[in-house]
Amino acid sequence: MNNYKTFFACFALISLAACNVNNDSANNHQDRMDLAEAWLMAANSSKAEAIEMVEKNMAEDGVIAGDRYVGMGFIWNPDESGMTVGSIIPDSPASKSLEVGDSFVEVAGVRVTDDNRNRLGFRGKPGEKVDAVVLRDGEEVSITVARGAVRQMTSKAQLLENMTESDAEGWGPDDMMIIEKSATEDGVVWILSSSKFTEEATGLTADAYTATRFVFNDEGKVSRVANLTEDRFVLEQQGYSITR
Repeated sequence: MNNYKTFFACFALISLAACNVNNDSANNHQDRMDLAEAWLMAANSSKAEAIEMVEKNMAEDGVIAGDRYVGMGFIWNPDESGMTVGSIIPDSPASKSLEVGDSFVEVAGVRVTDDNRNRLGFRGKPGEKVDAVVLRDGEEVSITVARGAVRQMTSKAQLLENMTESDAEGWGPDDMMIIEKSATEDGVVWILSSSKFTEEATGLTADAYTATRFVFNDEGKVSRVANLTEDRFVLEQQGYSITR
C-alpha cells in the first residue's frame, strides 16, 4: 500500500511539472504571437513605429529574408537620376562583375534613361547573359552578367538604415488586417494578413494576402522574418502581365 501511495505521489508531481512546462510553453508562444502581430501592425502603420519596433525587438544578428527572384542582384535608388549601383547582394551574379558606384549607360543595346529604367533587360530567363556598359571611375566599361537566382538577406543595421532613409509620407498600405496567427511547437509564428494599397503612378488599387513567418531566439527577440505574398496577383490587378 505504501509503495502504491509513493508511486501515485510521484506520478502526481511529474504530471504537475509537465502541466507547468506546457503552460509556460503556451504562454511563451502567445507572447511571440502577440509580438509578431505588433511587429506587422507597426511595420504597416508609420515610419517611426516601424523603426522603434525593429530597434527594440529584433536580435542584433537578426535578418529579413527577402523574396527570391531571377536577375542580377544589385540595388539602386530610384529617387536619384540615372541608375547607379548602391549595393550588391553577396554571392549574386552582380557580385562577379559590378562594383558599387557603377552607373549604367547601356543595357542589352538600350541606352539607359530615367524613363526606361524599369523596362531594361535585367530580369528574364536564368542563365542568359546580359551585356551592359557602365561608367566606372569616369570611364565606360563593358560587362557581361548571367542572370541567376537571387535572394537578399537584410541585416538589422541595414534594415534600420533603409527605413531611416525612406520617405515617411505615404508609409504603409491604405488598409491592413490580421486574419489569423499560429505558432508551431518550436515557437515559430505564422501570421496571415491582408492589405489594400494604391499605386502612386497610376492610381490603381490592389489587394493581397501575405503569410509572414517569424523565428525567435532564446531571448524572445525576432531573429528572422520572411513572407510569401501574391506578387503576380497584385501586378495583374494593376494591368501588368508576364511575358516571355
